[in-house]
Parts: sequence; structure tokens; C-alpha cells
Amino acid sequence: MTRKAALVLNAGSSSIKFALFDLAASSALLLRGELEGIGVAPRFRAVGADGAELGAWSAEDSGADHEALLDRMLGWIETHLGDAALAAIGHRIVHGGTTFSAPVLATPDIAAQLAALSKLAPLHQPHNVAPILAIAARRPHLVQIACFDTAFHATMPTLATRFALPLAYEAKGIRRYGFHGLSFDHIAHTLAQSEPALAAGRVLAAHLGNGASLCGMLAGRSLDVTTGFSTLDGLMMGTRCGTLDPGVILYLLQQDGMSAAAVEDLLYHHSGLLGVSGRSFDLRLLHGTADGEPAIALFCHRAAREAHAVIGSLGGLDALVFTGGIGEHDGLVRAAICDRLAWLGVELDQAANAANAREISRTGSRVRVLVLPANEEEAILRGMRGLLPHQESPT
Repeated sequence: MTRKAALVLNAGSSSIKFALFDLAASSALLLRGELEGIGVAPRFRAVGADGAELGAWSAEDSGADHEALLDRMLGWIETHLGDAALAAIGHRIVHGGTTFSAPVLATPDIAAQLAALSKLAPLHQPHNVAPILAIAARRPHLVQIACFDTAFHATMPTLATRFALPLAYEAKGIRRYGFHGLSFDHIAHTLAQSEPALAAGRVLAAHLGNGASLCGMLAGRSLDVTTGFSTLDGLMMGTRCGTLDPGVILYLLQQDGMSAAAVEDLLYHHSGLLGVSGRSFDLRLLHGTADGEPAIALFCHRAAREAHAVIGSLGGLDALVFTGGIGEHDGLVRAAICDRLAWLGVELDQAANAANAREISRTGSRVRVLVLPANEEEAILRGMRGLLPHQESPT
């Protein structure tokens, strides 16, 4: 029997990340890679499951559009399927609005509905949806499935989604949605499989990376989250400001004379760690520097401050889980955040934390602290499986 494979795509404005999986029960990773520098200097690289390079190329035409580059990338992947056949493509879609709370088949009608949500996420949604349309035009036989970053937070109670604005604005879609849901879904699933008793309790998941947010989970379901109407809200991030007094935006518009586009660019691309340090959004380049340390201190302070709010929504805390690039690899940041939560019963094992161990809390700590790898691709693959015919393991 021909093996079937599933491709997971994460398309942004200047890059497309991908991972190819065997659809057999083992869901083995076959290869992964990225097409980056789109619009500037397109570069493609793919590696096998063992990390060995399988191929690389660059496009001579820096102006080559997404669709042409995507087609070239898919062509390369199709020539490296071996004895497998590509059965489906799963897409990470940032925004599902109030309509999409689970993965769906990305039919032309669904793609149109997703494109209409671009007004809620103009910097991300159009780039997420464009590959669906391009693939449908050139490879109409392929099943496509949309998985949503907002879907995991559909379980939040109304009080956690509402702004203190006239209700007419809520009817227009102005409410709190929450993001990084695919990452949090993976954490909830991992805990349910490996720590069922812990998963049934009150868990604060900290997705810390260039984008960052916290999610309070009760019995594996999202109860509250730090991101809101947009990915700007909540924690200080690599280049995004996080929670900001709306009066600051009014000041920038009215007193500084900035345009809406300039304010958007400032808040999304020139704030956060980059803005405060004036040096970089990469924590690895900020540690131990005179301008970097104050930025890191603010990052940790803001994370702990937001954590207390979400823990309040949970009514207590049984476990703290770090994930994402910073969460998984930066022990100094984890320690600084945990120190601020010590009064809640968070006791860190310093040696385990320095070693990036799976569990970094001391034996007997009232709150367990774990470090779990992020894997949004696995969450998308799991979502895809529910919409695909059962695929038996090859014999």
C-alpha cells in the first residue's frame, strides 16, 4: 500500500515554514525546512528528520512572488516524497474569528470566509490564506485543511473575551480572541498524555519567543489568555510592545502627528526587546550587555505581572509550563519569572533549570514547573487527522 504523507505549512509575509509527515500511525517526521527572504532574497533549505541537509537553493529574482516561489517549493517536496504520496496540506491560520473553533476543510467557500477575516489580522491573515488559493488553483486534487491559532481559546468564558466598550462594537468583532492557540493546544495534549493528573488541574502555559503570551488552562481548556484582539496585547515581545495604555496611541496620533500606519509599524516592529534595548530582539545578544539587561528585566517583570492576572482567573496554580524559543532555552529568564512567583509556591531546582531539564521545580514544590518543547506542527497534524480517512500503518 502506498504510504501517504501530510504537509504542514506556516506562511508569513516573508517566509514559509514547512514540515512533511508520514500519515502512518507513527506520524514520523520526514523532512522540514523554510523558504525565507521572500521579496528580498528568497532562500530555500530543507533538512531530514536527523537534521542532515537535503537541499538548498536561492532565487535569482528577488521580486519573485509568493505563488511562484510556493510552486517551486512544492515541486521540490514532491520530488522528495520517495515511495509516499502527498495526501493533504495543513495550514496555520492566525485568525478564525468567532466562526471557526476547530480545523476545517479549506474549500473555496471557506477560503473566502477566511480572507474576509483579514480586517481582524491584516498583517498575518492574507499571507496565511494566499497559499490555500494558490494550491487550489494548481493542485486542485490535494485536500487542504485550515487550523486556527484562535480556536483553542474558544472555550474562554464571555467575561474573558469582552472589552468595556459599548456592545455594538463587540457585534463588529471587537473582542478578545487570544492567539498562540496551536502551541497551547500542543501543551494541553502533551500534559494529558504524560501527566493526566496535572492536566486536570490549573496550568499556566508560558509561550515565550519573539511572539509571547500566557494561557491559563483549567482541565486542559483555555480559561484566560494575555493576547486579546490582536497579537500586540499582553506580554512584552521581541518587537511588539505588549499591553499599552490606549492613551499612548492617542498621544502619538494627536500630539506627535504620527499616521496610523506609522503607529502600527512602531508597535509591531520597533518596540519590545528591540525598542527598549535599542540593540536587538534576540535575547541571546542582550544578556550581559548594558543596554540589554534593562530590557530583559522589563520582559521578566511584565511576564510575571501578567502571570499573576491569569493565575487570578484560574483561582490558583498547580503547574507552570514554559515553551517557545525563550521558554525552552533561557534559564535566566525562567528563573527571574519564577522568583517573582515564589510566594505562590514555585520552588526552582537551579541545576535542573540550568540544564533545561523537563522538570525544573524542586521535589516537594507546591507548584510544578516544566519545560516542554513547542510543536505547533504536531498540533496541526493532529487536527488534520480528524478530517482525513483513517490511514493504516504500512505492513
